[in-house]
Amino acid sequence: MLLPLGRYLNDFYELELRQGSGVVGWTIPQTKGVPPTPRESHSAVIYSKNDRGKSKLYIFGGMSGCRLSDLWELDIETMTWSSPGAKGAFPLPRSLHTANIIGNRMYIFGGWVPKMSEDDSPSSQETHWKCTNSFSFLDLDSMEWKALMTDSSEDRRDWPGPRAGHCAVTVGKRLYIWSGRDGYKKAWNCQVCCKDLWYIDTEKPPPPSLVQLVLATTNSFHVKWNELPTVEGYLLQLSPESPASTGAGKPAPLSELSALSSTITSTARAGPLHSQSGLVCPQRFEEAGVDSPASPEVRVDICHPNSSGVSNQASPSMYAQPTASDHEVVDIKESLTEKQTIYSENTELNGKLKASSGFKSAVAISSSEQCTSQAKSISTNGQPGEQTAVKNGCRQWYDVGIFQSNSAVVTHFFLLPDSNPSSTDKAADVDLSDYTMLKKHDLCPGSVYRFRLAAINGHGVGPFSKISQFKTCIPGFPGAPSSVKVTKSADCVHISWESPSSPTGNILEYSAYLAIRTSLPEAQNQLAFVKIYSGLETSCTVTASQLANAHVDCSSRPAVVFRISAKNEKGYGPAIQVRWLQEKS
Repeated sequence: MLLPLGRYLNDFYELELRQGSGVVGWTIPQTKGVPPTPRESHSAVIYSKNDRGKSKLYIFGGMSGCRLSDLWELDIETMTWSSPGAKGAFPLPRSLHTANIIGNRMYIFGGWVPKMSEDDSPSSQETHWKCTNSFSFLDLDSMEWKALMTDSSEDRRDWPGPRAGHCAVTVGKRLYIWSGRDGYKKAWNCQVCCKDLWYIDTEKPPPPSLVQLVLATTNSFHVKWNELPTVEGYLLQLSPESPASTGAGKPAPLSELSALSSTITSTARAGPLHSQSGLVCPQRFEEAGVDSPASPEVRVDICHPNSSGVSNQASPSMYAQPTASDHEVVDIKESLTEKQTIYSENTELNGKLKASSGFKSAVAISSSEQCTSQAKSISTNGQPGEQTAVKNGCRQWYDVGIFQSNSAVVTHFFLLPDSNPSSTDKAADVDLSDYTMLKKHDLCPGSVYRFRLAAINGHGVGPFSKISQFKTCIPGFPGAPSSVKVTKSADCVHISWESPSSPTGNILEYSAYLAIRTSLPEAQNQLAFVKIYSGLETSCTVTASQLANAHVDCSSRPAVVFRISAKNEKGYGPAIQVRWLQEKS
């Protein structure tokens, strides 16, 4: 700090905090090595290497009669100061800037910098200075500086204006910048305070969770997935398989019962993006808009693990293992996506996605500008619903759309002209097509479709999720029961449900199953179920002795798994799966 007498300090203090009891007190720790020179208005951050766990304090820049650009390091374990050497494009000397750690990088934005002389060097006397909006980072592993945006006085709508004295925080891989003052006028009474909020995504988002099935009909799927923080949209793609050939009245083979989030590891699994050599530059800074209320937590998670539309009266061990959802809903009707936004048919948005770059403003943000990346539609010859979507050894993927919410109702997908066939497993390869010019292809009854998902942020399209596989229902079979509720009493559990919205005839009976523990070799990779109820009533009771053998599924939050299905004159329809969340002991 700068005292009234004009003296800068380099004293160092440590505040000890104790969990549960608050502050213990201040101390002056003993340090080794040469400490930083006295200064004020510098930045200080902590960085810990994941593989070593050692923490280090980094101090950059500041003011000590002139702006500084030196870097200092304190090894917290040994309390030793050093001045590490660095290479690359050093930032200009500055003060009142911000420094933030994201991954192994220290990001530096803004601050006061000396005005450049005619030979592009800082003025030695530093009688003139200005605010900057330059943006750089230091790789703390390789100790190399990279310049992402050089100093610019140009007024850009996609980049924050020059400022100093602002604040910056990180949320995941996203950096938010708020306020500050412009500082172009030397007199204090002429400076203007900023009131804007900006953010930049420094990396592409990680792969999302598996796509989960909420409801299947003869020609549609209602699917959902776990939300990711700081994501602006999701690209959903599917790959059709051949229509089902299993006849009614016969148990479906095991492969046709794996309708919920079956992880396909042998084909079309999208790996992480191949990073380019050298600098990976953020594509856009965006001015932030905040509107993401948290969903209330409830006790039941509902999904449909079987939409085969064929008889499910096979042995319980024939049910395939699902991957459960992390999103809890009491009633399946409540999870329908009234707020979902599909970008696939928005011509104006498609153009903006192609041209997007830089920051975006919270003031200027609109629903049609939330998604800022690209998606690629892929085509094959012929009708995808009538053949396996594999060409030249590569699986063909088709766009369903780009969605803001974490759910979608899928009734069709889009085809590119046959003259432009392509396929890819890399999200880095995707590009946006004009969906208004593309042909829609409706989903077919009794057909298997594979789904994958990629998240989108201001940096681009991230890697795809693992693959899920679902099947549309065969006409004539009843739909799945809905509105399942589980209540617990002292010595049993009561389950109730509502009749299918599409019974397609008279319901002859319902069957309820409970996932149980088993040591059978054939059940190692799938859930084993035992029937606990059969009848016309839309409720049943599970006794304590039955629950004692229940399998606790820990693929997501610990839960006991039930399945309920309805039967009409043609046979059993798809089952609804209920995950009854367990309290932590």
